[in-house]
Amino acid sequence: MKVVQITGERECEIVERPEPKAVGEFVVVQIHVAPMCTEYKAYKAGKMHHPLGHEAAGEVVEVAQRGKVQVGQRVVVMPQYPCGTCPLCLSGNYIHCQNNRDMKGTLGSEWGTDTYAQFVVKQDWLLLPIPDGMSYEHASMACCGLGPTFGASELMKVCAFDTVLITGLGPVGLGGVINARYRGARVIGVEGNPYRARLAKELGAEEVLDPNEDALNRVLELTEGKGVDKAIECSGTGEAATFCIKATRRKGQVSIVGGSGDFTVNGVGDFISKGLSVHGAWHWNLAAAPRMMKIIQDSGERIDKMVTHSFPLGKVRDAWELQLTGRCGKVLLRPWER
Repeated sequence: MKVVQITGERECEIVERPEPKAVGEFVVVQIHVAPMCTEYKAYKAGKMHHPLGHEAAGEVVEVAQRGKVQVGQRVVVMPQYPCGTCPLCLSGNYIHCQNNRDMKGTLGSEWGTDTYAQFVVKQDWLLLPIPDGMSYEHASMACCGLGPTFGASELMKVCAFDTVLITGLGPVGLGGVINARYRGARVIGVEGNPYRARLAKELGAEEVLDPNEDALNRVLELTEGKGVDKAIECSGTGEAATFCIKATRRKGQVSIVGGSGDFTVNGVGDFISKGLSVHGAWHWNLAAAPRMMKIIQDSGERIDKMVTHSFPLGKVRDAWELQLTGRCGKVLLRPWER
């Protein structure tokens, strides 16, 4: 099978590797669509990253035993390789599992876990059936396209009475706009990239503020001096996390979705006197899968706006170079296109 490998700073190649085999509960999925996430950072740095990618949608092509999926079934591939038996996994919060599987030992090979590839192996219980009539492209948004901010919205119970602040309107933050607007919430965004700011407004954000132009006071002006009800941090910076905490009203909630660095806040002024709740939100609980698929099903037009580019696997370098410009929304790879 064809697999992408990073070979140096802003260098990569397509290599041939053995196709993986099904074993036990692990089945083989032929990848039709592989959404791209933050792997471009490893490409820029020349970091030899393996496995490469964690999002995919495709078709089951091989099973080793009777289980939860069948050959020919269309599925979304959920990220990670959790144990499946600990309390976190059993409760649907598998993303926080502390006992991830040794996949090299399980498969007898180091290949089969990349999604920048033509095939991937995954536990059958981490494969979500794609509803009839839903495209692979739309279904794949159940991963990082809509997934992290869906988890945050579920956790904070975002609704039509809320004003939601979203910092960082890259692909994850743009998915946050879709999630919040689907629930009827008012959305205020913070983003310095003009391309993504415009795209966020097309997706339904009421205001998109430049972070360098007294954005905190603008948020307060837009909320009658109280601050937003809920905030979702998607930029991955400590400064943005601090901003969300300061811009949220008393008894409000903040979800940190981006991989933020260290941030500093005042324990009394920002937390205790405000009664603020701050959550880490990485993914979403598997029990919410029907709601996730319903949002995707009802948001096709917005998803088509958010997904701005698509590339065959052989053009992955062009895709990464585009991501580095920031002039894109969600980008897809198609492993079988030439």
